[in-house]
Amino acid sequence: MKLNPEGILSVGMKIGRRSADLLLIDFTGTPRRQLSTTYDYPLPEVIFGFLESGLETLLSHEPQRLRDRVCGIGIGTPFELWKWHDLSGFAAKKFRSWRNVNFFSEIAKFSDLPVFVVNDATAACHAEHLYGRGAEYRDYFYFYIGSMIGGGVALNGTVFEGNQGNAGALGAMRTTGPLGESQQLIDTASLFLLEDRLIEAGVDPGILWEKPQDWSSISRYVEPWIGTTAQELAKAALSICAVIDFEAIFIDGAFPPEVREELVSRVRRYLVNQDKRGLIPPVVEAAAVGENARGIGAASSPIFRQFLLNTNAGLSGM
Repeated sequence: MKLNPEGILSVGMKIGRRSADLLLIDFTGTPRRQLSTTYDYPLPEVIFGFLESGLETLLSHEPQRLRDRVCGIGIGTPFELWKWHDLSGFAAKKFRSWRNVNFFSEIAKFSDLPVFVVNDATAACHAEHLYGRGAEYRDYFYFYIGSMIGGGVALNGTVFEGNQGNAGALGAMRTTGPLGESQQLIDTASLFLLEDRLIEAGVDPGILWEKPQDWSSISRYVEPWIGTTAQELAKAALSICAVIDFEAIFIDGAFPPEVREELVSRVRRYLVNQDKRGLIPPVVEAAAVGENARGIGAASSPIFRQFLLNTNAGLSGM
């Protein structure tokens, strides 16, 4: 027995700091069509305008029998969007309007499809679990490095979202800055740090969001970023495993596959020399879905919630 790819279709949108992706996937998680847009900041009118026009574009290429099989819209978004920006003045006021945005009512203005909202890193973890290497391990932690780093938790063979849907909020983990100051991991292991370095060097950071991805021309800036990020991930991995003895740590992100492979290799090497007394070190593995994981995971959310078994449902407290 196997799934009929056209048995169910689903739409997903990833909202990122610098770009948004809109996908139509089939029952096996394969994108049938995909649209992308970039911006300086993801303001509400830009995001919902892109979704409204893009939804019609995606579905216009499908016959009516398949349009009738679209089971919902999944939104992968960072939680509390209004808290992570560096705008000022009127633009900052508009960005803070995210606090009062209701995704369900906004999307209901132009679509009657069911809407499911999930943290973007958790969505990426769902994608890896359903369509990547997640089935290889019963319990694991998943890193996704985008403009901001995030994470996901897999327990008992399924992705655990937590009581508030914010399990695996890795970016808020405490770490130490270069001068010994207390920082969050989001400030030491995110892609916006590489973006800032490119801007300082007079290099157009837009290359980070171009598709297909090719970072070979900026390798001199990518290399030190990998080194720093790998050290931070190695320390974070052990902190995480001090709470739950995960079998594995998966690493993925919005970067080319060769960057992911090098990052995984560096994390493995750094772990060798870390103080692991009282801990069972996890294996560190490269995830398989890649930079599209957040969009695919968002699109899988309507499928997962309506048609698949959540074996951790009893742990969510909901």
